[in-house]
Amino acid sequence: MLEVRNLSKSFGGLTAVSKASLDVPEGSIVGLLGPNGAGKTTCFTMIAGFTRADEGTVRLRGEDITGLPPHRICALGMVRTFQIVQPFAGLTVQENIAVGAYLHHRDRREAMALARDVGTRLGMGGVLDQPASSLTIAGRKRLELARALATDAKLLLLDEVMAGLIPSEVSEIVGIIRQIRDEGHTFLLIEHVMQAVMSLAETAYVLNQGKMIAHGTPHELVKDPAVVEAYLGHGAAARLQEENHA
Repeated sequence: MLEVRNLSKSFGGLTAVSKASLDVPEGSIVGLLGPNGAGKTTCFTMIAGFTRADEGTVRLRGEDITGLPPHRICALGMVRTFQIVQPFAGLTVQENIAVGAYLHHRDRREAMALARDVGTRLGMGGVLDQPASSLTIAGRKRLELARALATDAKLLLLDEVMAGLIPSEVSEIVGIIRQIRDEGHTFLLIEHVMQAVMSLAETAYVLNQGKMIAHGTPHELVKDPAVVEAYLGHGAAARLQEENHA
């Protein structure tokens, strides 16, 4: 569904992403992992059209979308969420979800009906008439997902949707993502909560210092020396191996 080839981006003398490539098959959940500052969000913003790549291509269902603005990419079926959720505080939860629905439904009644349907499916039926400002962090994460779904996008790019949640809330969001995938959607997600990655992603890519250093199942990646060193520092893989054999 999504093909990314050799994406690169520099800011002045800093290379944020260098020749990054990845594939997201239709119906899959794929993770994009890496330590802080690895370039994950920059990669996301290039894929979703918020940042123009210096080089490389992005193809969605075979169509070259490289350099298109975010609203055009969204209309073609791919949308991203944001790590810091900022709902329209003066609107109700339902009205916030309807903001996404207006992409394809100009009639207010149609947009609001779709928003109610999406919100109810995601377990927000009891808060749809409440102001969005009253939601907890977990509630705002659900709202972000609901608003993305209301655009009718089939590929969702999730930027740390589990950040700031307690374990029980993480489990709830994991269940919601599985439900959405089973309804016919595809996911590419940036995530630091390994509990979520291990239980959700079939495969994952690891980015470090702007370069893709590994690709495999989450269980394979946690045993990869290059991945261990990216997270824990130089020599960590050898030390862990010595400790396991001690």
